[in-house]
Amino acid sequence: MNVSIVGKQFDLTDAIKDHIESAITSLEKYNLDIISARAVVTADERKGKKGFSVEFIISLPNKNTIVIKQKDKDVYAAVDLAIDRAKKVLRRHNDKIKTHKAEKLEEIEAKKILEEEQKAYAELADEIIPMELDLYKPTELEEAVEKLKESEKQFLVFNDIDNHMRVLYKRGDGKFGLY
Repeated sequence: MNVSIVGKQFDLTDAIKDHIESAITSLEKYNLDIISARAVVTADERKGKKGFSVEFIISLPNKNTIVIKQKDKDVYAAVDLAIDRAKKVLRRHNDKIKTHKAEKLEEIEAKKILEEEQKAYAELADEIIPMELDLYKPTELEEAVEKLKESEKQFLVFNDIDNHMRVLYKRGDGKFGLY
C-alpha cells in the first residue's frame, strides 16, 4: 500500500505523521488490498477561529475511490474521526464481499427444473386418487406367487411373514424373481 501524507498551509510534525500513518495501517485489517492511501491535512482559519481539515483518499481495486473529509479544532481529533468513518466504510465493503454468494448456473437451472416439476405435480395431484393397499397384512410367499400368476401384473409388492417389504416379479423365462 502506498501511503502519502501532505500538509497544506500547515507544517506536519513527526508525531502527527506517525499518528496518521498508524491510523492508515490499521485499515489493512479488512484485507481489501488497498492500493494507496493519501492524507491531506489543511489548516483553516475563519472568523478568528483555527481549525483543521483532514481528507483521506483511499483507492481500492474493483471499487471507486473512497474520499472522506473531516473538520475539527484539533488535528488528532480530526484524524481519528476521519479514520473511524473510513473503517466503517471499509467494514461495510468487506461485509458485502464476504456475504455475497454468487449462484452457479447449474443451481439456477436446477431451481427452474424443480419449479417446473412442482407445477406438473400440482396439476397431477387433482387426478391422483389415493387407495388403501393390501400391503399391511403379512402374506406368505406361496400366496403372493399365486396372486401374481392370477393377475396380469408384472410385479407384486407385499409384506412377508417377518414383516419385510418384498417385491415379486415375473421374469422373461416364465419364472419369478424376488427382492
